Amino acid sequence: MSRNARGGAAIHRSGGRGGNARGFTLVEVLLATVLLAAGLALAFASLGAASKTAARGEAMAQRGERERAVEGFLRKRLAATRPVPFAFDTTSNLPQRFIGEPERLRFVADLPDYLGRGGPYLHDLAVEDDGDGVRLTLVLAMVLAGEVVEEREPRPPEHLVDGLREARFRYRTLDESGALGDWQERWEAVDRLPLLVEVTLTDRDGRHWPPLVVALPLAGNAPGGVIGPVLTQ
Repeated sequence: MSRNARGGAAIHRSGGRGGNARGFTLVEVLLATVLLAAGLALAFASLGAASKTAARGEAMAQRGERERAVEGFLRKRLAATRPVPFAFDTTSNLPQRFIGEPERLRFVADLPDYLGRGGPYLHDLAVEDDGDGVRLTLVLAMVLAGEVVEEREPRPPEHLVDGLREARFRYRTLDESGALGDWQERWEAVDRLPLLVEVTLTDRDGRHWPPLVVALPLAGNAPGGVIGPVLTQ
């Protein structure tokens, strides 16, 4: 056989092998598409879960920061309570130094310079309806010579915390035997200070804030006040 004939046969065999090559079938294409879609769905689900986890973590951090700020402010203001009268009861003629109710309490404490002009101020903490729950507000008014001074430009109420389901105050002091008495919903001895004040806050979703119990160091310094150790439990 001549060289040209062998070359032609080789070319013919090469062309035959090339002719046997084929592409992907429809089933293979569909299977690849399904696998790709499943992979993308899994990737998006993982990304969504990671985003939700990050958002929950950020919300929890913000909530914790808000709780610490409100708790720190209330603790400092209550602990600074002074046995200074801000009014007189017209019936008993007793000086009013501390008025405590389940949803409102009033007391006098020195105001730091960064919050105003300094000096004794009446602190009026109240629970108000905000239309979709309640909020805790604070109104400040200057006290001079046992009376509240009407300012030309009264300070607007401060919204300490919004979005609450409930906010309550309770009060505690020593009983007649000198032991720590039960918690009271109302503080009737307006001319004296209680030993302890409790503030309970509940979020709109029903989650309770960490309990806040504050001791009033000057509770025994008011005339007629009970002098004794301040206990918490």
